[in-house]
Amino acid sequence: MSPRLYVLIRADLTPEQQAVQAGHAVAEFILRGPATHWNNDYLIYLHVKNEDQLYYWGDRLERKGHVWIGFREPDMDNELTTIAVECNGRTLRKLEPMRTCGR
Repeated sequence: MSPRLYVLIRADLTPEQQAVQAGHAVAEFILRGPATHWNNDYLIYLHVKNEDQLYYWGDRLERKGHVWIGFREPDMDNELTTIAVECNGRTLRKLEPMRTCGR
């Protein structure tokens, strides 16, 4: 199976904010993440409810041995807005795919 990059995005952000924050998360993962096998193949966006849920999933990923990279938005008081992680997705299977703007 090809490596997959998952981006967990807060659903409490506007669609425009979600798009920008997802881009930041991917860039941060490439710039300062672990050595990766991801080659711009599978990129999967998942929704979490809010910042508390991002921390919950970050802790859960760490317990499973995954290294995640988060992005904190300076214009939002450095709140954690997204998490990027390369994994097989089993740990994240309960999360919903990101909804499109056309809901």
